[in-house]
Amino acid sequence: MTLPVAAALAGTVHPVSQVMDELAEIFADLGFAVATGPEIEDDWHNFTALNIPEHHPARAMHDTFYVEGLDGEGRRRVLRTHTSPVQIRTMMGGEPPLRIIAPGRVYRSDSDATHTPMFHQIEGLVIDKDTTMAQLRWTLETFIKAFFEVDDVVLRFRPSYFPFTEPSVEVDVGYSSKTGRPAAAGEADKWLEVLGAGMVHPRVIAACGLDPEVWQGFAFGTGVDRLAMLKYGLTDLRAFFDGDLRWLKHHGFSAFDVPTIAGGVGA
Repeated sequence: MTLPVAAALAGTVHPVSQVMDELAEIFADLGFAVATGPEIEDDWHNFTALNIPEHHPARAMHDTFYVEGLDGEGRRRVLRTHTSPVQIRTMMGGEPPLRIIAPGRVYRSDSDATHTPMFHQIEGLVIDKDTTMAQLRWTLETFIKAFFEVDDVVLRFRPSYFPFTEPSVEVDVGYSSKTGRPAAAGEADKWLEVLGAGMVHPRVIAACGLDPEVWQGFAFGTGVDRLAMLKYGLTDLRAFFDGDLRWLKHHGFSAFDVPTIAGGVGA
């Protein structure tokens, strides 16, 4: 039997694409613009400008995909390992104050049941004269409330280390084992790590040609695929990339499910 043309051409929006749109809508409401950059980067933007030293393990070939040949300035080229180079390009190409998110594909030489060599990441950056950790915390709380559509959440900031932020923290969200969703302090009985964040390191600000005595900021980053799994109850990361039409039909979204703050970003 031949399907009607409309039925044969019907498709769905991949959960990752849907979450990207949800994140863009949430952060646009908070005054963030969307910034993009090349997926093939030079090692200066991907590592050096981000205060990642020459001997850092992230630069090793077992962690990073290197592209053959050098760029026009004699720099090694890599498949970007994070979207942080977009932050560098934004700081170098724009006048502060800055408030951007950088969503996109990133690449790591890592593949197992819970990791894929390509995945999706979103990072946020604020550069201004009077930014604080308190503002960072408020931003993350507001984002998580809107994304998971809950009235209240509890966050835990754990000290951590990232070369490009100081101080650095890993952020856990309290969630209920009964509902599997983020919850308020009295209802949360477990913790789940959702992102990394911190105040932008003065060396990173200086590398971009800005005066760290005048400008400061905060940054954060999280995996989009992980957020999609948490929000929509998806259990196997590998299914995201299998291209199975049956999976896409079941878990995909209608093109009319456009996220809006007024209507709720969830489906």
